Amino acid sequence: MLKAIDKSFLFKQEYLKSTKLSFAERILYLTIVLTPVWWLLGIQPLFYPTVVISLLALSFDFDKPIREPLPMCAWAWLAMSIVMLGTALIGLSSVNFELIKVASTLVTFFKGYFLIFACLSLSFWHKIDSRLITRAVAWMAIGYLVLICLQLILLFAGINIGAFYPPLANLTPGNKLSLMVNFSASFKPFFGMNLPRSSLYMGDYPIPGICGLLSFFICLREPNTRLRNLALAGSLSAVFISQSRLAFVCLAIAIATNASFKNFLARQVYLWFIASTAFVCTLWEWTLSDLINKPLEVFNQARQASSTDREFVVRKTLEAWQESPWLGWGIAQGTANWHTYKIQLGSFSTYAAVLYLHGILGFIFFIAALATTVGTFWKSAVEGNQLCQQAVAGLVALYVFLQGLPLSWISVYIWFFFIWLGAVLSETQKKQRSNLKRIW
Repeated sequence: MLKAIDKSFLFKQEYLKSTKLSFAERILYLTIVLTPVWWLLGIQPLFYPTVVISLLALSFDFDKPIREPLPMCAWAWLAMSIVMLGTALIGLSSVNFELIKVASTLVTFFKGYFLIFACLSLSFWHKIDSRLITRAVAWMAIGYLVLICLQLILLFAGINIGAFYPPLANLTPGNKLSLMVNFSASFKPFFGMNLPRSSLYMGDYPIPGICGLLSFFICLREPNTRLRNLALAGSLSAVFISQSRLAFVCLAIAIATNASFKNFLARQVYLWFIASTAFVCTLWEWTLSDLINKPLEVFNQARQASSTDREFVVRKTLEAWQESPWLGWGIAQGTANWHTYKIQLGSFSTYAAVLYLHGILGFIFFIAALATTVGTFWKSAVEGNQLCQQAVAGLVALYVFLQGLPLSWISVYIWFFFIWLGAVLSETQKKQRSNLKRIW
C-alpha cells in the first residue's frame, strides 16, 4: 500500500509539473488535499467560503459572463441564496437583530447556498481543470482510508481518544456542536451486528457517507490506476464506516443511475426489475404497497431510535412551518422536546427545513435550483459524456440524501463536489462552443 502511494505521489508531481496551473488551481488543490488540517483546526465553516468567494471576487468581471455565460443552475442557486437572506432578515427583525443571531445567519448564508453558487461559478472566471480537482479529491479520499485504518487500530487496541473541540472553533458564531471532532471509532449496532462506526473528523455520522459517495464518482475518472483504486477504497470505506443507511441506499441509486445511461443495460435492468417485482409479489402474496413497506421496515429497524428521533423532529418542523407557510420563519426559532433533549427545528430533512425557514416561496426556488442543476448536465450525459453521467448520478444521490440532513449545514463538507461540477460544466460548454464553430 505504501509503495503504491509513493508511486502515485511521484506521478502526481510529474502531472503537476507538466501542467501550467493557474493561481486558483493551486489554491483549490491544496485546500482539498489538506482537508483534515482545516477540520482539526476548527476553521472549516469560515475557511472554505473565504477561499472560494475570495477567488471569485479577485477575478470578478462583468464582461466574462457575457463572453462565457454562467449556466442557469448557477443563477438559480444565487436566487435561492437571496431568498434565504431575505427571509432570514424578516426572521431577525422578530428578535430585534440580536448580534449573535445576525452573525450566525451571515455565516449560514456564506457557507450555504451562496457557497454553492460561488463553487459552480468559479470555473467561469478562473481556469480550473476538472482533472486537477479529481486528483485532489483522490488524495482526500486516500486520507479517509488512512484515518479509518488508524481509528480501527486504536479501536481494537482499546485506546479511546474521545471528542474534543478544535483550538479555533470559537471563531465561528452559533452552535459549536458541529465543530466537535470525535477521533475515536466505536462499535454500534447495525442490522443486529456490532460494527465499527466513526464520523471521521466530521460533525455527524452520516456525513462521511455522503462525502465518500460523492468522492467515489469523482475518483472514477482518476487516470492513475493505483491512485484511483486507493481513492475508491477510501471513498467506500467512508460510506461503510458511517453506517448511514441512507448513504447505502443513495450509493445503489447512484450506481443504477450511472448505469442507466447505457441503453442496453438500462433496458435489461428495467425488464429484470419488473420481472423480479412480479415474481416476489406472486411468491409471497404481497401487494405492491407491501413490497415497498417491507424494505422500509428493515431500513428503520436497522437503527430504530435514530429513525424515531428524525421522524419526530421532521414532523414538528412541518407543524411549525404551517404557522407561517409562505415566507417561513427565516431563522430557527423553536425546538422539539424529545425525552430530555431539545432538538432545533429544521435539524434533519433539507426539504422540511427549507419549508420551515423560507416557506413555500423558498421551497419553489430551492426545487428550481435542484432541477436546473441536474438538467444542465442531462443532455450531455444522454449524449455519452461520462463526466456528466457521473455528475447526474452524484446529484441524484445527493438529492435523496438531503431527506436526512440540511444542505445549508453539510455544504461545507461537500463543497469539493460543487467545485468539480463547475469545472465539468465549464469544460462542457467550451467543448460545445468549439463544436459549433467547426460546424459553421
